[in-house]
Amino acid sequence: MGVLERIGKKILYFMQIVGEMLKLLGQTVYSFREAPRNLQSIFSQMAMIGYETLPIASVMGFFVGMVLALQTGSELAKYGTQDIIGTIVGLSMVRELGPVMTSFLVAGRIGSAIAAELGVMTVYEEIDALKTLDIDPVRYLAMPRFIACIVCLPILTLYADCVGMAGGALISHLHPKIFISYATYYESLKVALKFKEIGAGLIKSFVFGGIIALVGCYVGFATSGGARGIGRSTTRAVVLSFILILAADYLLTRVLL
Repeated sequence: MGVLERIGKKILYFMQIVGEMLKLLGQTVYSFREAPRNLQSIFSQMAMIGYETLPIASVMGFFVGMVLALQTGSELAKYGTQDIIGTIVGLSMVRELGPVMTSFLVAGRIGSAIAAELGVMTVYEEIDALKTLDIDPVRYLAMPRFIACIVCLPILTLYADCVGMAGGALISHLHPKIFISYATYYESLKVALKFKEIGAGLIKSFVFGGIIALVGCYVGFATSGGARGIGRSTTRAVVLSFILILAADYLLTRVLL
């Protein structure tokens, strides 16, 4: 009975978290009607999430594309089929690596920051002060971050895809074991990339952006326990975002294939 009791408590705790996150999602979406009055806050969050993430997204995308081209190109060259490397790099970046890697990057950088910022406000009772002033914390804090994430992450993903494909083209042309022309790489890429593939990747990144913002805000609002609790919440937000992103990636792949 002790084991069953512990399992039951875990299940109930999980269902409670799911219910609270869905409630926060509903409140956030309902607050979208107030977005025109919060444009300054939304644009500020977009600058932090989008513009300030571009340098590290460039590095990540470029090296992911180069490694992908190097790994696959070296094997394809053994059979004389390295001309299709553009197809492999392009589809891999657009369908899977671009959305997932960019989402991990944003979750680690932005999701943790959202959880820490809101966690500090919760611990030091600034959230209660907002409620006392009749200011809805969801509208004031969660909604701008949610909108900024779902807008910026698809753009960042598209940018990382392009940089990754450029890195793949560079290594495919310069590596002596592969060595294909830029024109051959581009033709292979152009044949493979259709609107369906690009759209699927953007849909994934849109959902992942919502997950990152929702988890960061939920964990931040639920923070307790002082400075140690803020540290735990930051770690929890990143880990939970990674798990939900991977689960959503599998489900979306099943639906969009």
